[in-house]
Amino acid sequence: MEWRQEQLLCKDAAKPTGWQPAVLLNILNENGEISRSHGIPKETLQKQAELLGLPVVTPAASWKMYEEAFVDNLKTLKTSFHLEAAVFGDIDLQAHRDWEEKVCGRTVLQAMLPLWQRNKSELVAEMPGIGCIETFIVSCNQVMRPSFLGKRLDMNVVADLQKLGVDACGENGEYHTLVVNMPLFRGRMPVVFGDVRQHGDYWFLEMKLMNAVL
Repeated sequence: MEWRQEQLLCKDAAKPTGWQPAVLLNILNENGEISRSHGIPKETLQKQAELLGLPVVTPAASWKMYEEAFVDNLKTLKTSFHLEAAVFGDIDLQAHRDWEEKVCGRTVLQAMLPLWQRNKSELVAEMPGIGCIETFIVSCNQVMRPSFLGKRLDMNVVADLQKLGVDACGENGEYHTLVVNMPLFRGRMPVVFGDVRQHGDYWFLEMKLMNAVL
C-alpha cells in the first residue's frame, strides 16, 4: 500500500509508544532522477521527506545492484542514526517479506511489517477516517487504463479497480500512488501532474513541484 516513502528506518525512542522514525531510504534508478518502479522524481521525494520532518537518503542503483546498494545503505544508516529496525509496507506477498527479512538480517536490523495480513479493503477504507490521507495513482500496469492516472484513491476508485480484478492496495504492483497530504505532513505537498508516459508494460504520470517548470 503505497502511502509512504519506500522504507522508514526507526530507532527505539524509549517512549511508551515505542518507535521513533529516524530516516527514509529510497533507491533511485541509475541516473538518480526517479525512484525505482514508481517513477517519482527525486525532488518530490525530498519534499515529501521535508513535510515529514525527516532526512531522506536516495542512492542510485541498477536492478542488478539493487540489493547490494540497499544493504550497504542500511549498514551506513544503522550506524549514523543508531537504528534498530526498518519498516516495510507489504501486506501479504511472502516473497517480499522474505527479501526484507533477508536484507535486514544482513544488517542486524529488525524487519517490521505493521500492515502484514491486514484486510486490504479495510486498509483503503481507513485512509479518510484517520485524517484524510490524500493520495493519487501515479503509475499503473496494462491491466489498468492510463485514465486511472491522476485519480485520487477512494472507495469508488477501488471498486472500479476490483471490477478489473486489480488488488485493492495494488499489492501485486498493479499501481502505485503518491501521498500529497496526511496528518504526519506539515502541510500539503505542492505537486502538479503532467503528461502520461509509457515505459515497457507500465504507464507513469509525470509530476513536478509547483515552484518548478513542468
